[in-house]
Amino acid sequence: MIFVDPSGDDSGPGTIERPFATLDRARAAASAGSVVNLRAGTYRLTGTFSLSAADSGVVYQAFGYGTEAQEEVVISGGRQINGWRQDDDGVCRASVPGLATRQLYVAGRRAPRAAIALDQGLVRTETGYVSADPAHRSWEGQVEFVYRGAYPWSEARCQASRISGDEQSTTITMAQPAFAWAAQLYRSVITWDDPNAGEQNGLDNPTSAENSPAFLTEGAFALADGVLHYLPRPGEELDDAVVAPVLETLLHARDVHDIAFRGITFADATWLRPGSPEGFLHYHGNGYHDGGPLHTIVFADGQGQVVVPGDASAMPGNVVFENSSRVVLEGCRFTRLGAVALEFRGAGDRNALRDSVIDDVSGGGLVIGEGARGHRIENNHIHHIGQDYSGSPAVLLSGTRDAVIAHNQVNDAPHAGIVVYEGHGTQVLNNLVHDTMQVLADGGGIYLSGSQGTSHADGALIRGNVVRDTITSYNFGLYTDYGAAWVTVQGNVVHRADSPVALEVSPPLEHVAFIGNFWDADPGEPPEGVTLADNTTLPADAFGDDPSVARIMTAAGRTPRG
Repeated sequence: MIFVDPSGDDSGPGTIERPFATLDRARAAASAGSVVNLRAGTYRLTGTFSLSAADSGVVYQAFGYGTEAQEEVVISGGRQINGWRQDDDGVCRASVPGLATRQLYVAGRRAPRAAIALDQGLVRTETGYVSADPAHRSWEGQVEFVYRGAYPWSEARCQASRISGDEQSTTITMAQPAFAWAAQLYRSVITWDDPNAGEQNGLDNPTSAENSPAFLTEGAFALADGVLHYLPRPGEELDDAVVAPVLETLLHARDVHDIAFRGITFADATWLRPGSPEGFLHYHGNGYHDGGPLHTIVFADGQGQVVVPGDASAMPGNVVFENSSRVVLEGCRFTRLGAVALEFRGAGDRNALRDSVIDDVSGGGLVIGEGARGHRIENNHIHHIGQDYSGSPAVLLSGTRDAVIAHNQVNDAPHAGIVVYEGHGTQVLNNLVHDTMQVLADGGGIYLSGSQGTSHADGALIRGNVVRDTITSYNFGLYTDYGAAWVTVQGNVVHRADSPVALEVSPPLEHVAFIGNFWDADPGEPPEGVTLADNTTLPADAFGDDPSVARIMTAAGRTPRG
């Protein structure tokens, strides 16, 4: 047994009486078969906690894990902000030279970046915008424009590099190359609502601006020119309560195997890319354009065309396991994070996340990427993700084989809940997915696209899930999209969505079967390639009365531990 305590001493022996102080010292002392017990407290990292193949076979756990005496352990990438002064305008300010962050937490509460809606007239130019409103000249600091709905499923961010003008007008020069890239990416002709629609550009209508002290409201912050500005809420005391995430990666394990983390909270990390001159040009899921080739996709049936990245980059994880196998994360929490909370990257075999919570995350909750085999995500609660980047899904799988997503609760997501891109043999079983699609459009509680196998026997199985309250317009509770193939959707309950399922998409569905589902609206006649069999349409107010629906609802979601 190895023991660590934030008040310990790395020169000691690492015993319960004389524990180490840091994770790095414990890692150096551990070997295969070791159990590292973390005593209560916050472990503030000054750099990424890195693990390699030589660190395999070790368990890191909160002291007393699994008992009533389990201690609260937090691994944090945050920096406490002190030295506040409150000026006559009521704003608290702290000098923070060199601080780079996009989030701030006050007594554990996420403080939003100061923002205003852009409902004023801005006219786009080749280099930015012009405005007849001279008040825009008061926007000091590193102002960032947000483009919610650049595509209905996308939300972009670009920095302003210079703001100038006179009494008659303001010129806003946007950072390059992001602005030029975005002008090419967000060109579209979408005729779903208007058959006569011409070319549109998502840059024409920025929806909000962030991060100027001029935008401050109670409980919000702005970081400008090495000074942190915060307008307290009534009665709020700052003292030691303010934490700014500074690390982008808390934990990065590469080539490890047979390792476990139990009962640990991972907290306080950021992601700085959106504030760079390259911006964050979101496309879909956690993917974004990074200046590579672009392709124009023409939809069938005259529904228009969009531009897509030929080789999208992806938002990274704040906790990453790369090319690692038989990793178990159990009873953990991932919170106050600035990118994707947890990422399984690259080739890996039989990793698991179970009995854990992911919440209050700026981007996505969980990503399992290309090359993963046999991963299991079971009995977790993933909620309130996408707090800064609204296109982020709670769970995303891409290029995986034989993954199982079972008995999780997923809720309060700004776009899709569970997303499965092209893969093989994915099973999405007995999950409760609700209150998704809260911000952006054209998505679903559970979303699949691309081929999922070579037959129904080895394709995707979506069974026993309850999907309800899919909120914004143009959504599908359970959405098979963009050439989804070899998918069996069986015994699910889908209600309170625009439409329960999607049947007509481009490219068309192939070998997709909807069998024995319950929904509150008739999805229509199936096209070629889609089978509907033994499904039941019930009135919305009769769902609770049907015993078959009740059984599915009872079995969906998290199950008690033990």
